Amino acid sequence: MTTSPTPPKLSASVLLVRDMGALEVLMVARHYQIDFASGALVFPGGKANDEDTEAGWSDLVDGAFDGTQRTARISAVREAFEESGILLARSAGERGAGARLVGLEITEKLAPLRGAVDRQEESFLGLIRESGLVLALDTLIHFGHWITPAMMPKRFDTHFYLAPTPAEQIASHDGRETTDARWLNPLEALEMAERDEATIIFPTRMNLKKLGAASSVAQVHELFAGEGIVTVEPRLGKNDEGQPCLFIPEEAGYGQTVELLDQAMR
Repeated sequence: MTTSPTPPKLSASVLLVRDMGALEVLMVARHYQIDFASGALVFPGGKANDEDTEAGWSDLVDGAFDGTQRTARISAVREAFEESGILLARSAGERGAGARLVGLEITEKLAPLRGAVDRQEESFLGLIRESGLVLALDTLIHFGHWITPAMMPKRFDTHFYLAPTPAEQIASHDGRETTDARWLNPLEALEMAERDEATIIFPTRMNLKKLGAASSVAQVHELFAGEGIVTVEPRLGKNDEGQPCLFIPEEAGYGQTVELLDQAMR
């Protein structure tokens, strides 16, 4: 008797980038008591919730997105706020592409509500509306789309986005889901994983590797804005030596198509 694969849950993750001599991306350390990727360095992100789909967002977002793309982008912005304190939003009175994002004064005012939003004790939609803000969904560049292999008991349908970090805002971990927030050059983060100084799961490593082709936020836009996205659902198989591996499509643009299963599961 065969069992059907677990349906993947819509999720979103955001690679917040900045220029600091070299290109840096924000990574947070997952709490050790969390069952998925505990202790790993990841990008802020998580599962979409019911409120992320509500029609009430239509007047509270910049960017012409609908369906899954609007939901995933709202989820990405919400998760970034919960896990890092960074808020990709504008004043409703100064909205539109290219308009200034909110600064430290707003994020410090809203910071005490991060935990309540995370626990869904506070409505994120209500918080944005009452604060006179709109989410800057237009600042997110679609960067990747990964679906957990069908063999896994927990599966996620994850959209990855890139976003420049507002210069005035300061990142800080939430102390609940994350225990640290670190700005790292993408290649530096990969080197840390190679030296076993950090745990970085397979999809995160691949997205770091892809991001490593850029050396500045401006180059991030040049290389990835408008790029076609190929869905990656790793396929289990064996290499020529008979070793179990995960295979991903070459056209996804990660510069790597095979990963030893032992390495991927670390």
